[in-house]
Amino acid sequence: MNLSSPADTAASFPWVDTFAEAFPITGLRLIVTAVDRHWTEVAANVFCGNATSVIACDVEAGVERFLSATETPDGRPGVSLLAFGFSRDKLGQAVASRVGQCILTCPTTACFNGIEDSPADKQVSIGGLLRFFGDGHQISKRIANKRYWRIPVMDGEFLCEDKFGTTKGVAGGNLLIGATRADSALSATMAAAEAMRQVPGIILPFPGGIVRSGSKVGSRYPKLKASTNDAYCPSLMTQVASELPAGTEAMYEIVIDGLSLEAVRNAMQAGLASLSTAPHLTIITAGNYGGKLGPYHIYLRDLIS
Repeated sequence: MNLSSPADTAASFPWVDTFAEAFPITGLRLIVTAVDRHWTEVAANVFCGNATSVIACDVEAGVERFLSATETPDGRPGVSLLAFGFSRDKLGQAVASRVGQCILTCPTTACFNGIEDSPADKQVSIGGLLRFFGDGHQISKRIANKRYWRIPVMDGEFLCEDKFGTTKGVAGGNLLIGATRADSALSATMAAAEAMRQVPGIILPFPGGIVRSGSKVGSRYPKLKASTNDAYCPSLMTQVASELPAGTEAMYEIVIDGLSLEAVRNAMQAGLASLSTAPHLTIITAGNYGGKLGPYHIYLRDLIS
């Protein structure tokens, strides 16, 4: 392990000269609006439930940012959500199901495509599938070359755009942060996650943006695709080939998905900057599989200067 400390940062900034390994993934953006901020938050929270990792979830999803009424198609408060999946077809199916169960059902909401100018062959049907819930009473409306569906519901109508554009994104950007105190590790990681959220075009799909159960590929149990990342578990330091410096009490991970490699890099850089003065840190590193998982290698040395 090569712990480093650049001259222009605090001596307590112990970063490892390594890289985060990221891989291609398909993403889309939804703009969800509602009568007020409360209902946009409710819709976002329900839509993003059980959407942390495609290891076991149908999508990875999260809040990109909340939107003011001046930023949305219908002039109401809104939220921008990003969702990612391994294939366009599976992503479309999963998002249509989640919109049907979580947005259509939520009081006062409407749902719009957030990726413009996507070619027709890279679009997925969302409103076009959900329209059948109208049981023949749904109405199609075309405005400025966009088709919308108006589906009658018990508080009026649910408005949903017909097709949603997709794009090739990047998944798997990450940082791992350890400290001599559990509260310090969590506080530092929370601050890094908050800094990352200010970067457009990314989400942090895990709870609060933070992963306590970092994983490695494979397991001694053949049916499991992934298992606990024992090299970073403090309780196993004397039992495995640990990557943790002595005295590390807790370790947390942040995983970043983005609509572009640049967005993921920018988020990681913002997170690293927030850590430069955090107390009690023992290690700042990133997860990779020796370059065998994905083509995008984001070196920490290039982000720290």
